Amino acid sequence: MASSTQDHHHHHHHHLFPSSTSAPPPTPSTTQPATASTTTTDLLSHLLHRLPPSLSTSTTTPSLLRRRSSLSTTPTTTTPPIIPFTHLTPTLSSTLSTISQLGFFQLTDHFIPSQLARSAESDSVSIFNLSNTQKHHHFPRNWPLGFDVDNDDDDVNDEDVTSDGDSLFLDSVCSTESSEFEPELSSLREFTREMEKIGLAVVEALTCALGLQNPGRDDPGAVSSLMWISSSGSLGDKVAGSGRFYPYVVGLHYQTREQNCCLLTDTGLVSILPKMDSILITLGDIAQVWSNGKLKKVRGKPNFTMEESGDASLISMSLLVTLPLESTVFPLLPRTEISLSGDSVDQNQDDLEECSEKLFNSFSFEDYAWRVYHERVPLKDPLDRYRNKM
Repeated sequence: MASSTQDHHHHHHHHLFPSSTSAPPPTPSTTQPATASTTTTDLLSHLLHRLPPSLSTSTTTPSLLRRRSSLSTTPTTTTPPIIPFTHLTPTLSSTLSTISQLGFFQLTDHFIPSQLARSAESDSVSIFNLSNTQKHHHFPRNWPLGFDVDNDDDDVNDEDVTSDGDSLFLDSVCSTESSEFEPELSSLREFTREMEKIGLAVVEALTCALGLQNPGRDDPGAVSSLMWISSSGSLGDKVAGSGRFYPYVVGLHYQTREQNCCLLTDTGLVSILPKMDSILITLGDIAQVWSNGKLKKVRGKPNFTMEESGDASLISMSLLVTLPLESTVFPLLPRTEISLSGDSVDQNQDDLEECSEKLFNSFSFEDYAWRVYHERVPLKDPLDRYRNKM
């Protein structure tokens, strides 16, 4: 899954993020150079995505137009498979073929009280009601942690309270630079901790169902968690998969209310209506690499549509089980079983032979995370450049 680079140029807080006092993050390293054609394609996609519709329709190629048009078509409506947390491993194993083709399912009968989720949401609302100056004081930006205002610029008054696309990225303990704000985070911190427990259990059950070794089983530092909170009054108007995008293994999205959401999967746009108080589980790009392409993925976060009688803005809380920045991403090896003599033997020789034909080349997680987060271009699968062309 991931192996740590021994001599890395960063020090990371809680195995994943640098402290707020560290130097500004560097631009991605050149350990994974892209070809000229790949770079040109990515640049073209980036420019086309930002062009007004009148210009993009006159300058884009037919293939790119079809690709962009496909993202704007009416989503397919699907009912996500339901898996009770009390029977997570056996149910996930028996429904793996369905889930692997969808890239998502909903988890019920979990141990998180609905009141805790709503209290955590209230904590989040109080944070987003702060002025921009206060937000950046309590949660200074140090990629990927801190506040990120999507439309922030020098001409915007610091006292403006809201901005479409505001996001807050917290580590697994919801660290803040301001001690006076600590009491405001008690419910959010507890909610994050409980969501992390469920996320790690899902990763264990998923790798078990796939017959893969789970790096986090023997080395807790091999995986990490990121709480991603968003507020926007126009989430339902955006294309699913666009906007902020941070790589993850599995994403957990607690449903505090019943409302439709749209996902961008490998098979296209999908609209679902998860049950209230269930946890929508999405399989991410790192899970797809780990499975050597066996799992379909969801790109980015779900986009929730506004309720007709809902508030002007919408808070969404997602716990991402992800990797430390210094990790290297590659397909996982199959599990092995221990013989009576104590020797490790192959569980399935065919799986080992298949694993030698890796669909993905290994790559730096930090370089990949930096690129997909800052480009935010849904036209092209961000994993394409790492696919083995053999």
